[in-house]
Amino acid sequence: MAHSFGLILANRAVVLGAIKARDLLDMTVDAEASGVFDAVWVGDSLVAKPRLESVTLLSALAGVTSRVRLGVGCMATFVHRHPVMLAHQWASLDQLSNGRSWLAVCLGGPNEANAAQALEHAVMSVQASERVGRLEEGIVVLRRLFHETKVSHHGRFYSFDGLTIEPRPVQNPVPIWIASNPTGLTWKGGASASDAVVERSFRRVARLADGWMTNKLSPEEFRAQFSRIGAMAREEGRDPAKIGSALYHNINICESRDKGLEESKTFLDTYYTAKFGPAFVEGWTVSGPPKQCIDELRRYFDAGLGHMSLRLTSWDQRGQLERFLGEIAPAFA
Repeated sequence: MAHSFGLILANRAVVLGAIKARDLLDMTVDAEASGVFDAVWVGDSLVAKPRLESVTLLSALAGVTSRVRLGVGCMATFVHRHPVMLAHQWASLDQLSNGRSWLAVCLGGPNEANAAQALEHAVMSVQASERVGRLEEGIVVLRRLFHETKVSHHGRFYSFDGLTIEPRPVQNPVPIWIASNPTGLTWKGGASASDAVVERSFRRVARLADGWMTNKLSPEEFRAQFSRIGAMAREEGRDPAKIGSALYHNINICESRDKGLEESKTFLDTYYTAKFGPAFVEGWTVSGPPKQCIDELRRYFDAGLGHMSLRLTSWDQRGQLERFLGEIAPAFA
């Protein structure tokens, strides 16, 4: 099965003062020139985890690249963004990149995550209980606005008549993926979602999405869960082979696995303003000498994963990128 790598840019690191905005553009140019990466990803948040705004950053990246796909994973503010405005922005990005945009949407965190997450919903006048409804309706609206003219829609959250958005996207259809991890490691170390919530989450991907992005899963867990989504897709009258898969993962290449995980924990704690447990970090991170990292990555691809998105969990972003290109990537050429 074909597989590919994506580079996750640490666009929150600009707010934290660890790197400059220009560094993100330079790393993207290097990533594309290497021929190793199929995509470059950025994160998204408003006030919960402030960072460079995702669509703006992707538009800048479109101007310095010509081949790599440009993704947001996941767009946690999707439920806050009016789909008419987002359709205009995203279609423009698709034009600027000549059809290389890749949209992975998600629900964002619940109010219980932290006070900043609750504030993010509040300032945008969105109830946390509305997130699922807004995500599902928003996807439906986007798909119609991207590819139809004189669109009329009357839903629970959005209503309009006879609307045409221009310019049109280059891609037809524009890929819209859903990012979720209802059974993955939890940030607080608590229980995973209920069976009913998991069922609805997988069913949503099977019914609405071009692909599934997830994280914090072992290769065995990924294989089992993606198989469930495939079975549901068949029930929805869709071809499971047309639903893509991606894992949002971390990597730290280090001669000592323990030191790599320790550095990753320090990075992630700072990046997310959190205090993660060692088991959480270990379950979300490939770490160790090159051979060990290669073996761990291969396990995911052997489990059927299509795309591995990797964030470099070190403040030495440039050094880790060079090590990945020189010591890891050749094994997958």
